[in-house]
Amino acid sequence: MTATDQTASASRETGALIEESILPTLNGQRPIGWLGYAWIWVGIAVIIATYSLGASGIAGGVPLATVAAVIALANLAIGLVMVATADIGTEHGLSFAVYLRAPFGVHGTHVPAVSRGIVAAAWFGIQTYLGALALNGIGEYFLGFENWVVWYVVFGLLQIANTAMGIKSVERLAALAAPAIIAISVWMYLTLEDVAATQGINIWTYKAPGEMSLMVLFIANMSFWSTMAVDIPNLTRFVKTPSGAKGFFRRNRNVFLAQLVALPATQALIAGLGAVSFIATGNWNPVEVIQGEGQGLSLVLLLALVVLAQWSTNNSANLIPSALTFVNLAPRVITYRRAVALAGVAGTLCFPWRILDNLFVFLGYYGAFLSALGGIMVADYYLLRRRRLNVPALFDPAGQYRYSGGVNWAGIGAWALGGGVAAWQSQYAFLIGFPAGLVLYLALMKLAVLKAHPQAEIDSGYSDAYLATSAGVSWAYSGEGRFARLTPEQAHGEAIRREDL
Repeated sequence: MTATDQTASASRETGALIEESILPTLNGQRPIGWLGYAWIWVGIAVIIATYSLGASGIAGGVPLATVAAVIALANLAIGLVMVATADIGTEHGLSFAVYLRAPFGVHGTHVPAVSRGIVAAAWFGIQTYLGALALNGIGEYFLGFENWVVWYVVFGLLQIANTAMGIKSVERLAALAAPAIIAISVWMYLTLEDVAATQGINIWTYKAPGEMSLMVLFIANMSFWSTMAVDIPNLTRFVKTPSGAKGFFRRNRNVFLAQLVALPATQALIAGLGAVSFIATGNWNPVEVIQGEGQGLSLVLLLALVVLAQWSTNNSANLIPSALTFVNLAPRVITYRRAVALAGVAGTLCFPWRILDNLFVFLGYYGAFLSALGGIMVADYYLLRRRRLNVPALFDPAGQYRYSGGVNWAGIGAWALGGGVAAWQSQYAFLIGFPAGLVLYLALMKLAVLKAHPQAEIDSGYSDAYLATSAGVSWAYSGEGRFARLTPEQAHGEAIRREDL
């Protein structure tokens, strides 16, 4: 049985794993170019919580230039992991949660996927809370009205509505927000440098008495983006990809600028602002510092930056990933739009204002388990399957990815053990969790699972029939559990048909 035009098992469960938003994207359904994707990542990278990462380095006795360099390198390192996992989206058009059916099973996927979905929802709540505080300041200035809870609800609903409109709407917002965010961030830096100068402080020679380990600062910044390192296929499945691109670099060329330039540079800038703010005033949050001194138009522009930053981050990095994991949980019941709303509710119920008070603890523990998940994904996709996937079987409840009752215990075991060890030493989570997850998963699969549960893409001798983009085709659902591989011309026609529905 080949991967071409395969038919899922004729059982009453057929369709239980299928919903439009989590089907593989066709080549003609990928509208985002290199610049649009880079703008999305500028927006994603501007998170107020990043200010505290830079300030922590300064408070720990690390000079400003070193803080910026370490944070840039840490984000370059995590960007390389993102580039690796991005290929799942560019090659096969798969979302994160659907792909996890391969290493975890068609039901086992829910354990790591929903865990990631809840973390994304919690970040949505944190970002919305910070944006609500900024809107509260604008409302107080113009209307004399002050109630952050009301602004939280309004801002949350606005973001949910925007994200529910689809990826094109998200890209348009990013293209608008990113240049404005960069410009206002530069203005913030100049303002903070002046504040420091009036106190006789040279921000570039300032050194606090602390003794923070550079490795701890490095790992903390890697953990910060461990979420996106694992679920980046949720975005890259919409990035333009040349059909028939066999080479990794050509296939992922529209991804590199965002992951290896936009992310490290923007993170270094934003963390640097937090560091400069701490040097000048002892407060890591430059928004609060400038808000305390600002007035008139400058104050409104500052608060508008905060709102844009939270909004652009939430759309791409939090609401979309969280929503797709919830769709994957119950495709027959939860549509994409319902899932986006559910993510908003879940994020609020996480009490994000409490999480923000314990941010580094939050980062350490979830970063530990997600680092192990990243190792499992790289092991499964590159080392075990060599980028081949039996995509039709991912949507077949009785197919090869059912394993034992729908669960691959090799994936669950490697994730629990690798993540647990990393959480035990959370300061070094990514350095421990990633290799631990990778090695444990490979060992368990080869020693036990593959003998009992044959995998077609491996047993075929890694046939190109289990590739998509690099073989010049797209995976397409043709109804009643059947999938076909379409040429670019066929995929373009199918994409137009779907848009007309």
